[in-house]
Amino acid sequence: MSASRRSFLRSAAGLALGGLAWRSRAQDLLPRSERRVVVVGGGFGGAIAAKYIRLNDPTVEVVLIERKTSYIACPFTNLVIAGLRDLAENTVGYDELAARHQITVLPTEVTAVDPAAKHVVTPRGTINYTRLVLSPGIDFRYDEIDGADPARTPEIMPHAWQAGEQTLLLRSQLEAMRNGGTVVMSIPLAPFRCPPGPYERISLMAWYLKKAKPKSKIIVLDANPDIAAKSRLFRAAWQQMYKGMVEYRPSQKVTRVILERRAVDTGAETIRGDVVNLIPPQKAAPLAFHAGVVGDDGKWCPVNQVTFESRVPGIHVVGDACMAGAMPKSAFSANSQAKVAALNMLALMAGREPDAPAHANVCYSYVNDKEAMSVAGLYRVLGGNTVFVPQAGGLPTSYTELEGIQAASWFNNMLREMSS
Repeated sequence: MSASRRSFLRSAAGLALGGLAWRSRAQDLLPRSERRVVVVGGGFGGAIAAKYIRLNDPTVEVVLIERKTSYIACPFTNLVIAGLRDLAENTVGYDELAARHQITVLPTEVTAVDPAAKHVVTPRGTINYTRLVLSPGIDFRYDEIDGADPARTPEIMPHAWQAGEQTLLLRSQLEAMRNGGTVVMSIPLAPFRCPPGPYERISLMAWYLKKAKPKSKIIVLDANPDIAAKSRLFRAAWQQMYKGMVEYRPSQKVTRVILERRAVDTGAETIRGDVVNLIPPQKAAPLAFHAGVVGDDGKWCPVNQVTFESRVPGIHVVGDACMAGAMPKSAFSANSQAKVAALNMLALMAGREPDAPAHANVCYSYVNDKEAMSVAGLYRVLGGNTVFVPQAGGLPTSYTELEGIQAASWFNNMLREMSS
């Protein structure tokens, strides 16, 4: 990056967001560029996309827009909730990524996308792009639950499905709960972020309660007809380690909440909890709706599963917000999708035929303080749809301490790759 560009960005960063004086002086935040990719969202999808565009074609300018100066990763936050990990261990910054790969990182928010003009709108001004990558993450469909609202409900019934304050709130509620209390946990219908995540959380909350509040219990209301991932091993863990503590109820969809009573209703029964972990049904984050890339289902973003280009030309969507066939909504999936999108986007920019992608997904789940299990899968595009490759992955026969060690190494490597 040139000295003049650095000076310009420092000056821009010092201005108040959305200041009228700034907006009146210039419409464009950065000098216009004919070969610029703007990436919005600095998570496992966005940061990796930005990095791999630069790695594969350093002549393309990359601007990464992320409203937060650091990223708190969701994997391993169930360990935080159980008191086994500090949230700071899940937090990474962007300084090394920006410096090593000469990526311009802007700590601001995209409020609108103009596909016709090919620019994004921020409180500081507009930024033009040749191609745009969106990795916006998820939002919640509170409107489908009577009595719930997105502001007040998570303060009383935390979802803890976005890492940070919600993680710590659920942890503090568990710590404050009396011995002999009841935790009620609701799981929405799939698809949702991290299919094994709720069941790992059940296991780790049970581990904490068994150690600290052994008279307590967990009632699980799962809208799905069965455990959505690793069902055999999760059932075995609950039976062997937490028998009588975990009460799992499938096909129990929460349709109403009564906040003042800290209760949920399934239509057949009202259940009160000392702690209620309400995980709402999910959808793509608001930016996807602003950009017009959400599909007819009103929830997720359909993409060309070879290039991850959305139905809006020039805009690619990766990570939890996109519909990628059989691929689960996971950190590893977002990482894989971002690499494919980066390579095939560059091919499109160069007038080359995109390559047919192959993907991998790996996910680890802890069942206690040391033992974990993994699930792995390979995926390919067949007839325009991403499908699971039979007999190319699967589950181990049990959960082990070795898997727990491997899980920690896997996650550290994931964080390192996205931040350097």
